[in-house]
Amino acid sequence: MKIKTLLLSLVVAVIISSCSNKPDYTAEFKEQTSGRYLFTQEELIEVYYIDNTLFLKWKGAEKLEPVVLDNNVLFVADMYKKLHFVQHPETKKRYLAVLPENDDEPITYDYLKVADDYKTPSMHLKDKDYGKALEGYLVIKAQDSTSMYLNERQFNFLGYRHLEKKEFDNAIEVFKMNVALFPESANVYDSLAEAYLLSGDSLQAYTNYNKSLEFNNGNTRAKEFIEAYDKNL
Repeated sequence: MKIKTLLLSLVVAVIISSCSNKPDYTAEFKEQTSGRYLFTQEELIEVYYIDNTLFLKWKGAEKLEPVVLDNNVLFVADMYKKLHFVQHPETKKRYLAVLPENDDEPITYDYLKVADDYKTPSMHLKDKDYGKALEGYLVIKAQDSTSMYLNERQFNFLGYRHLEKKEFDNAIEVFKMNVALFPESANVYDSLAEAYLLSGDSLQAYTNYNKSLEFNNGNTRAKEFIEAYDKNL
């Protein structure tokens, strides 16, 4: 019962605070704070204004309205966090940051503001800009080789979706990206070899089946293709 009362009091306090602190954003403030922020390596959070109301685009929500506690502090219920806009004193870069709970805690710089045309690796991948997608994923790998955003199986699945549609060039590019990210996986070479074979490039298929065998000498399909290829030389 006490917990329910406490939660109700919190909700009432937030509502009262929201109603009593009507923001009055200046044009300069809107210009400085509107835009995209890098929430994770593969997620963006976008701040924009309609008249004098601040909205967010985040995780598929196109018009998320946070509770504004004052001109520079907002409470995002979906995150259950208070956020504020900050600028790094040395780099001058702008951030959307989590507000410290206590006054004696240091300011953090959590979500970097990026250019309006900034794209995450998955956005580049969706646009079939495979070079930039790979660049982005290699940066992620350098920072954290176990990142959840580096998913060999998921990339492989995407490549086979292109194969099913006979989009051989796209399939090959996706599989080549997977090879670059997971160079010691027999499966990525096997998939790339299959894509080359279906596209009519038997030499590249031969090369990649051989590479697959280096990491998995039990790959029967690769052995059979190589034996047949060698007989026809």
